Amino acid sequence: MSPRKAAALRGQDGGQDLRRHLIDTAERLIAEQGTAGLTVRAIARAAGVADGVLYNHFADKEELLAQALRAHVRTAEATLGPLPEPGTGTVRDNLRIHLDHGLALHRALLPAFAGLLAQPGVLAGFAGLAEPGGEWRDRLTGYLRAERELGRLAPDARVDAAAALIIGICHESVLSLMLRGSTPAPLPPETVDDLVTTVLDGIRPPTTA
Repeated sequence: MSPRKAAALRGQDGGQDLRRHLIDTAERLIAEQGTAGLTVRAIARAAGVADGVLYNHFADKEELLAQALRAHVRTAEATLGPLPEPGTGTVRDNLRIHLDHGLALHRALLPAFAGLLAQPGVLAGFAGLAEPGGEWRDRLTGYLRAERELGRLAPDARVDAAAALIIGICHESVLSLMLRGSTPAPLPPETVDDLVTTVLDGIRPPTTA
């Protein structure tokens, strides 16, 4: 057994276990302290391995951080519950769920991404790991398109624009607070209701007399 193998993994076989352990460790550090100033040495020490071990499993620090960020997103989304299916409930309630989901997701993730503005390689690597249609913004747009096809939105509803408005609300509500040094907090329920109403009133089908 290699003396450099993490103590937590002794007794297990395969480099894939150590690779997963390193990603999990980096993800935990990102969740606890963000990405600003996160070094290879800090990750290696937290994982219980020598610094050079990371380069046996990743091309560079950027690849490891991109993998850890993607894992961080999956972990955050797993705590938020499922999104509504098209045709179920009401569009108004479903949009509220989507907006609550997006706001919570941004509150959980933006602090981690804020420390990477000067590391475009990590952000590019993270984007490259995305599954087609798997992002929340993609699911929101897909939901609105499906509701339009079901006739629960106007036939000419510009759902891509509506999705962009909702996504922009999530960015603004969290990022603006971070730039002022404030901790992002949930929006009041009445504010969420107002936002949903503002979006929906422009795309719902006309009522009949």
